[in-house]
Amino acid sequence: MGRLLNLIVTKLDGTTYDLASLGITLKEFNPRSPSPIHSSESIEGAHGEVDLGTVYGPRIISCSFYMEAADLTDYHLMRDEVFALFDSRQAFYITDGYNPGKRWFVKTNQEYSIDQNRIYGFFDVDFISFNPFSESVGTTLNPFTFDSDLWQIGEGLTDEDYKYSFKTNTFRIFNAGNVGVDPREFPLVITYKGASNKFTLTNKTTGDIFTYSGTTRAKDVLTLNRVQVKKNDVSIFGQTNRKVIRLEPGWNDFTLAGTSGSFEILFDFRFYYF
Repeated sequence: MGRLLNLIVTKLDGTTYDLASLGITLKEFNPRSPSPIHSSESIEGAHGEVDLGTVYGPRIISCSFYMEAADLTDYHLMRDEVFALFDSRQAFYITDGYNPGKRWFVKTNQEYSIDQNRIYGFFDVDFISFNPFSESVGTTLNPFTFDSDLWQIGEGLTDEDYKYSFKTNTFRIFNAGNVGVDPREFPLVITYKGASNKFTLTNKTTGDIFTYSGTTRAKDVLTLNRVQVKKNDVSIFGQTNRKVIRLEPGWNDFTLAGTSGSFEILFDFRFYYF
């Protein structure tokens, strides 16, 4: 994916469309700022209001395009291809060429029209991302090499040797995004392979502690997939303290307790950005 003003569309089945190769030129890719939603409460007899926190609403990404057909017949075929390409009954991912390592999960926000001038068509599309953050194309279990076409400068990564698979009871996890990863909001899969008794995973940076009161054997697999907890694909949520492990931006320091013998723990997630 080259560094140019271009749009890549990726459907949920993995099919990818390079708009430039389809004869569609991206003229503008303009994400709006995050849209804050403030919560507050007034107190009788007091000035102002009490700040109860802020979250972000959906994000709008405004794009401008023009397309060039081979002839008038081809123009009408291209027009219909555009309508099919941006079919929003299912959301899809868009990536602009200047940020090939980041993607947005979007639908078209409203109807749009294509203005025809002979074999040329000009149109503007507003996409809506219900998640207000972009995400890394790669996950932490992909190779951290720039020639993999998954990563880019500006994703918070340096030339360090990042690891997300460990066989020790203390380790550090790096969240390269500038948004925290909470498994109640974002995908986060933690996999433990090995024997344990009263397995305890602690993120000392956030203060989060997860415990499992049961045991695992050497060949068992314990999986924390967002808010689900399974041992060998069978739910054990009722035998846990019902807590989740979150990740702050930057380094997160972890400890493991209750392990026995050799084991491996893996963290699989994406990075998220404003």
